[in-house]
Amino acid sequence: MNIESLLFLYVIIILSSIVHEYAHAWAALRQGDTTAKYAGRLTLNPVAHMDLWGTVLMPLALLYFFGIFFGYAKPVPINPYNFRDQRRGMIEVSLAGVSANFLVAIILGLFVRFMPGFFLSPFLLFVVEVNIWLGLFNLLPFPPLDGSKLLISLADINVSRYSRVIEFLSQPFGIIIAIFVAMTFLPYVSNFLLRLIVG
Repeated sequence: MNIESLLFLYVIIILSSIVHEYAHAWAALRQGDTTAKYAGRLTLNPVAHMDLWGTVLMPLALLYFFGIFFGYAKPVPINPYNFRDQRRGMIEVSLAGVSANFLVAIILGLFVRFMPGFFLSPFLLFVVEVNIWLGLFNLLPFPPLDGSKLLISLADINVSRYSRVIEFLSQPFGIIIAIFVAMTFLPYVSNFLLRLIVG
């Protein structure tokens, strides 16, 4: 990929990640937690969600030198104790980000499906692919990804009892395992979903 394509990829991933983080903040507020709102995260303004290292320096360096992307936006701060229902609140907040990515993928994917001749269709198709990947990756059940919080909430696991295990996995190990799974299995699931949506 040339530098223009890499920068285009960077912009699409960052914007899709911002939609993801905004959805977390919106779901938390819906459940009664105003932490993200007062932290200035209930916004689609990219600056509010960007981390200097994780959103700018590291991903741009990886793209330029290795042609790969890895990065992250600032995690949205939440306080589960403010939720009207802590278990349900965590489930909704955990699902909100990935649901937002899948919703973007479905809406734009159906547009591409029924308007294949539209001049922006190749661009929209790329946005669809990125959002499917982001949704699937964040659903993986490895800390600190959303899938781990969703699994803990659905299983009604006592977090304090397994806090050491969760803390251990929240270190680089969780992300390393998630990246391995993503590179090994997610392409098959992603391609299936892309064909299902776009046709």
